[in-house]
Amino acid sequence: MRLVVFDLDGTLLTGDTDEYWLRFLIDRGLVDHGEIEQRNQDIQARYVQGLASAEEFCFFYLSLLSARARADLDRLHAEFMREIIIPHLPLAALDLLRTERPRADLLVMSTATNAFLAAPIARHLGFAHLIATDPEEGADGMFTGGCVGLPNMRAHKVTRLEAWLAARGQRLKDFAETWFYSDSRNDLPLLSRVTHPVVVDPDPELAAHALARGWTVLHIHPSAAQAGQPPAVATVATPQAN
Repeated sequence: MRLVVFDLDGTLLTGDTDEYWLRFLIDRGLVDHGEIEQRNQDIQARYVQGLASAEEFCFFYLSLLSARARADLDRLHAEFMREIIIPHLPLAALDLLRTERPRADLLVMSTATNAFLAAPIARHLGFAHLIATDPEEGADGMFTGGCVGLPNMRAHKVTRLEAWLAARGQRLKDFAETWFYSDSRNDLPLLSRVTHPVVVDPDPELAAHALARGWTVLHIHPSAAQAGQPPAVATVATPQAN
């Protein structure tokens, strides 16, 4: 049995879904460009360095979903997918996914991004299984800005994966091979638990960590010289559910 888990942001997607969503809302005049942009830059910088807590990161971005009707959010997300997300799914990442899909007995996307933003991306990429940060909904169906359970970040990714498998009557050790693809030092807890950790376009700290442990390193995203230009894209066929 072979379990294959993919991170989303910086791994399959060039860039960060939450940050793209914030900028998308700013561009449409739905979020004030000022204090919130400064808060975004601060929390992104500190999260990459491992200095912002998972909860702080989680609640900042979940707040962007609150006080908006679900129908309006769904309409905005359809535009967001078409205009922002799909152009930032590079061919190399999609080719990697195509290669891994037939080799996996169980294929899962595990992302810190909230499920409202991540679920349509997972469907587009053909994932039948998604573990994400779960936004809280009120009785009126609107998002409250809160989180249900643990945010799917850092060590919580291990906890959430183990709980998800347990609900299926499985355990990590039931799989002869466990693979995890991630770009982030924040995912070191799960990278360190699987039998085959693979780091994708890592920052210097994660690259050094991978080199010291003999982990596989892949480079599949546009180079710094190409930053700001959307990579080539392709369509991914939806697979049968595992």
